[in-house]
Amino acid sequence: MIPISVMVTGVGTTSFRVKGKFGVGNPSGFSAPFRPIVSWNITKRCNLKCIHCYIDAGVEDSGELTTSEALDVVDQMAEVGVPLILFTGGEPLVRRDFFEIVQYARDRGIKSVLSTNGTLITPEVARKLKEANVVYVGVSLDSVNSDFHDAFRGASGSFLAALSGIKNAIAAGVDVGLRFVITAKNIHEVGSYIDFAASLGVRRVTFYHLSAAGRAGKLAKDWWYTPQQYKQFMDVLFSKVREYAGRLEVETTLAPYDGVYIALTVGGGDVKFLEFVESTGGCGRRIVSIYPNGDVYPCQFVDFMKLGNVRVNRLREILSPEKLDVFINTERYLRGEKCPRCPYVRYCKGGDRARAYYLTGDMFGDDPLCPIPELFR
Repeated sequence: MIPISVMVTGVGTTSFRVKGKFGVGNPSGFSAPFRPIVSWNITKRCNLKCIHCYIDAGVEDSGELTTSEALDVVDQMAEVGVPLILFTGGEPLVRRDFFEIVQYARDRGIKSVLSTNGTLITPEVARKLKEANVVYVGVSLDSVNSDFHDAFRGASGSFLAALSGIKNAIAAGVDVGLRFVITAKNIHEVGSYIDFAASLGVRRVTFYHLSAAGRAGKLAKDWWYTPQQYKQFMDVLFSKVREYAGRLEVETTLAPYDGVYIALTVGGGDVKFLEFVESTGGCGRRIVSIYPNGDVYPCQFVDFMKLGNVRVNRLREILSPEKLDVFINTERYLRGEKCPRCPYVRYCKGGDRARAYYLTGDMFGDDPLCPIPELFR
């Protein structure tokens, strides 16, 4: 994650409450490579059919962890010192034992965050989320236009259902944010979208740069933004984070080059900004992913490099220096045309390895979406 608001204004909202205060020159120590946040895809079942879904969600994985196995996985996380679980899916709320797992994690001293499409958050579910001490709920909403969102998420009425879920969660006193997947077809909405988010009373917006895993890899080329669209996006973002500083924070993910862009523009190339970008971590550095069947990956998008399985080995054994080095020191392994030659590769680690793998055929190739060479020649 690149904490845009923190880098540009020095102020956070949800992130400060969950992780404590941090910033340029004072990086967060909340998670670490061998004590990572865990993005836990607890089910592959989902009530939507999103056209970009990285895990190709829909029907249940026949090897899905049972309740007792899931509780053991929580114990494994506690052994490692995992500070936070990001429950995701599929749609996590379709698991009947979801709240049992969350409450068990709470009792083991692990914070819980929910990543959801929002459509199943009734007033009763919202109340239970509050009682279970879920510290944050991120709801996917990919446009201010309901037709676009419904088409992108593959279900008519999903926009209105998500809005209802957002309002129910806020009414219950839950800290809520929005999650927006950036594509060439909605990147122009950033300004109006942040205004809309603020009007709902949410505290955070997370922009996900489109990855290439799962169904996203099958999207046509016109879904991928250009460097010029990217620059406009970032410039509007800077204006909005200043406008809403202290009320609503913005972060991005799957694009550590966002941090480099900020370092070169807002930070004037100050090495402290660049070192902060490196400290924010990324796939396999401060986060790992566990899939529904217990397979462990460096993150939920890098599904082509399995680290192990929690049914076979304990998580503490899976998180080994040998397996994670290619993500901790990625710059040593890159062999594309532009990333190895980029002066900022140490800090961004070459961008998104999933896009490199699925769009170029080489995990250590260039991230085709990175705009830095074109914008800072």
